[in-house]
Formats: sequence, structure tokens, C-alpha cells
Amino acid sequence: MTARSAGRPRSFDRDDALRRAAHLFWQHGYSGTSTRALSEALGISNSSLYAAFGTKAQLFDEAVRTYALRYSAVYDQAVTQPTLARVLATLLLGSVEEFTRVEHGHPGCLTSSAAMADSSTTLDVRAYVTGLQQADESRLRDRIRRAALEGDLRADIEPDALAALIHTLWQGLSTRAELGAGREELTGAAQLALKLIHPVSPPGSAREAPG
Repeated sequence: MTARSAGRPRSFDRDDALRRAAHLFWQHGYSGTSTRALSEALGISNSSLYAAFGTKAQLFDEAVRTYALRYSAVYDQAVTQPTLARVLATLLLGSVEEFTRVEHGHPGCLTSSAAMADSSTTLDVRAYVTGLQQADESRLRDRIRRAALEGDLRADIEPDALAALIHTLWQGLSTRAELGAGREELTGAAQLALKLIHPVSPPGSAREAPG
């Protein structure tokens, strides 16, 4: 039988532990979250916490990166949609769903929270998040440019300006979620934004509207 680390429960779930840690960082900031509070929330000893994640700074880094990639995955799904209307709807509505998964104990948008201004000086997670968001915006911009070439965007709408607008809306939804706005409120805002932006297709186009 393989020996397990002392103090670590047999049912230790790394993803669940990261979720619990992220929630604490979101609530109390990096400096305000003690190693003791983390070990209690994760249900493991301090020694097991260090064995599993390294230092508190490394745990913070992994938690932020994990959630940043979850948000980025919505862009992955969006840019593969067949029409620009579906791209925008998938991105905004899918992001709202991800930002507001509080019923599963997820934090608000950790990458937009005050914790990011209070992060460890040893790990530049803010630069990582900034780089990831810039890459996401670039992918969206490329997808909108492709839509323009395919005739799926009105000629009077500049693709790069639309990409900037959508990413600005995304950041606004993220910040509102971090401030406590619920899914219903944010969904309503996203749906109104999609309605105001639409039609993005040329008049008479058979392309579908955002749902």
C-alpha cells in the first residue's frame, strides 16, 4: 500500500482545494489570507499545504492562473462559432455564467478583484493575467476581421473597434461580478448589449441573430 502524506485527507481534491483557496484570496486579499486560514479551509495541515502547493505565494499564483484560464476558455469556445453573432453571444453570456458560478462555491472574478493589487511580490501574476487577456482580445479581433472578410459584418463597423468594445464589455461584466452583481443582472446587461450591437451582419444577410 502506498503511504500518503501525513495530515492530507485520503479524499484530497486539488481542484476543490484551489477553489477554496481562491475564495479566501477573493474575500480577504493576499496579505489578509493567512497560511493557517488556508490550511483550515482546505482541511489539511500546514505541512501538507506546503507539500501540495509550496508557499502561500505559489498557491495564490496557481489559483489565479487556474481561474484566468477558465475565463480564457470561454474565448476558446466563442471564436470557433460559425457566425459573428454567435461568437459575441457565446463570449458575453458564457463569461457571465463563468463569473457567477457562486452556487458551486466559486469566487467572483478573481482576476478583477482587489486581491490582484495585493499579490505577492515574488510572483508576477498580474503580468500573466494581463498577457492572457491581451492574447484573448487578439484572438477575438482576428475572428471579427475574418467575419468582415466573409461578409458577416456591416461595412460601417470597424473590426478592431468592435473587438475593443466587446472586450471592454467583458471587463465590465467581470468587474461587476466581482462587486457582487448576480447572474440575472449580468445576463440582462449582456443581452441588452448584444441587442444594441446587433445587427452586425449586412442588411438582408441570412446570418442568425445572437441568442
